[in-house]
Amino acid sequence: MISYNPLWKTLIDKGMKKEDLKNATGLSYGTMASMGKNEPVNLKQIDRICKALHCKIEDVIEYKED
Repeated sequence: MISYNPLWKTLIDKGMKKEDLKNATGLSYGTMASMGKNEPVNLKQIDRICKALHCKIEDVIEYKED
């Protein structure tokens, strides 16, 4: 299972809110909602997040076995 918990922690560490992330990356509400439900999103979206936050992919997603 994909988890975005590292992303939410990264946002807290950077003093950002989800709305700030949406504005910085141009992500849609649908993509943000999918991430909020730990549903997979396109790697292009992950790339945009990493570029906007100047972070590594492991700061955004993690894989957890069921």
